Amino acid sequence: MNFVTLNNGVKMPQLGFGVWQVKDDEATDAVAKALEVGYRSIDTAMIYQNEKGVGGALKQSTVPREELFITTKVWNSDQGYENTLRAFDESLERLGLDYVDLYLIHWPTPQYDEYVDTYKALEKLYHDGRVKAIGVCNFNIEHLERLLSECEVTPVLNQVECHPYLSQTELKEFCAKHDIFLEAWSPLQQGGEVLKDETIQKIAQAHGKTPAQVVLRWHLQNNSIVIPKSVTPSRIEENFNVFDFELTADEMADINKLNRNERKGSNPADMNRR
Repeated sequence: MNFVTLNNGVKMPQLGFGVWQVKDDEATDAVAKALEVGYRSIDTAMIYQNEKGVGGALKQSTVPREELFITTKVWNSDQGYENTLRAFDESLERLGLDYVDLYLIHWPTPQYDEYVDTYKALEKLYHDGRVKAIGVCNFNIEHLERLLSECEVTPVLNQVECHPYLSQTELKEFCAKHDIFLEAWSPLQQGGEVLKDETIQKIAQAHGKTPAQVVLRWHLQNNSIVIPKSVTPSRIEENFNVFDFELTADEMADINKLNRNERKGSNPADMNRR
């Protein structure tokens, strides 16, 4: 496993396991398999409605708590200072944990203009030692700029949609300038069209790897944190097996050229669903 050091000194596995769209009753088995394979970072959220299932796997696991890195998120309808503190307590109870390693704002929902107050609640949780690190999801540059000017603690990361067809180069450069990691959700692109791309397939053949492994390797070598999701045991193993090869500079450049600025998910500027 590769680890990155966040801007507050906390170490985080660069490859994690995501459970978006995993049903609560499937999450326990999926997370248990991921832990067995070697994953130590698990990414969930209140809105996924599977925190209990994730917590069940953590309770059953023999992996020491200090070796795990657990992320969850505050949903849009729970934003605001007091609401966020309450939502955090509820997530912690569902997970069956005393603390989480990373707590994130799920979306800025700019129409409601609550994300600064929400982030200040995250700062309190951080200062109280109830979370090891705090950050955001789906924040554009203007949202990050406001946090940096109005809050005290710099987010450790910004979790956004990112894959070869949406490389997020400008956002990533801004984040790097402020010592904020970019974490890729939907790293293999929802629907996986990118996995059929001729460039990806050719590189996969050259390394004796699958297209998914090549794309995950591209993320890792771009210094991004990545959280692929699967409930299929063989895929969970496949996605973890990406540390025994390296893409060449030319291969990285060829994949970088595939960018289309093509989103599958919502644009944070106008995503205000609660």
